[in-house]
Amino acid sequence: MTAYEYLLDHEIKPSVQRIAIMDYLLKHKTHPCIDEIYTALCKEIPTLSKTTVYNTLKLFVEHGAAKMLTIDEKNACFDGDMQPHAHFQCKVCNKIFDVPAKIDPSEAEMFQRDGFIVEEVHQYYKGICPECTGKDITKN
Repeated sequence: MTAYEYLLDHEIKPSVQRIAIMDYLLKHKTHPCIDEIYTALCKEIPTLSKTTVYNTLKLFVEHGAAKMLTIDEKNACFDGDMQPHAHFQCKVCNKIFDVPAKIDPSEAEMFQRDGFIVEEVHQYYKGICPECTGKDITKN
């Protein structure tokens, strides 16, 4: 599915900026922050501003086209993969990785019995990734 089709599927009116930002999210599984997206796209779209990137990502989140990750209290990152999964952040390199989620359907059912409607579940793990296991973490 193209970024254009993805936006239409989520009832978002496509524009040059929105298509470029969605395309970036769908192609880059790195969970980028606003600054990363802006830096990557500003050369090909000179009229793009950080405010436009912020407002566009906010719109994507509101329409269920992207997730905002707050695993790192300093930066909000964004994920275009809306399939259920968890995230792991390495404390050394700060990369965020997609990992399988352990979803227990009975937990959501328990909430629903009590009158709650579960719309989102976030699972975050923190530790050291395989690439950084050999690094000296006392230097950070």
